[in-house]
Amino acid sequence: MDADRFLALEVRLKSLEDREAIRALIAAYGPLADTGLAEDLAQLWDEDGSYAVGAMGEVTGRAAIAELIDGPIHQALMQDGCAHLLGPVAIDLDGDRATARGHSVVLRHTGTGFEAHRVSANRWELTRGPHGWVVSRRDNALLDGSEAARALLLPRH
Repeated sequence: MDADRFLALEVRLKSLEDREAIRALIAAYGPLADTGLAEDLAQLWDEDGSYAVGAMGEVTGRAAIAELIDGPIHQALMQDGCAHLLGPVAIDLDGDRATARGHSVVLRHTGTGFEAHRVSANRWELTRGPHGWVVSRRDNALLDGSEAARALLLPRH
């Protein structure tokens, strides 16, 4: 195999590995949220990462992100029974930076079954750190017909 073909294969393999690592990171969010492992969940973000959750505001830093899980709103959701489902994401890679776009659904147990509690658009901004990919910013907005929520799903050009 000539050097150019080998280099092209190496680049393609690196892209696939990066995409899989990002998908695994995003997939880890739901089980961590549903089990209340706040500190582990916060480790998905870089030290000064931010998380903007629709009408609930924005927090910055791992401690503040962990508090979202330890806080009364999330704890009440867990007491009822919940499932955070994150759908497939579209990933745009740019060296050590990436953007992932997709949907999330939070199901809440109602006593007789489950209902969709939140259906949201998500944009994840990620960076490659010394130990792999981490979230630098996540924006989550209810898909309530607003243009701002739909904009999270658009690719950036």
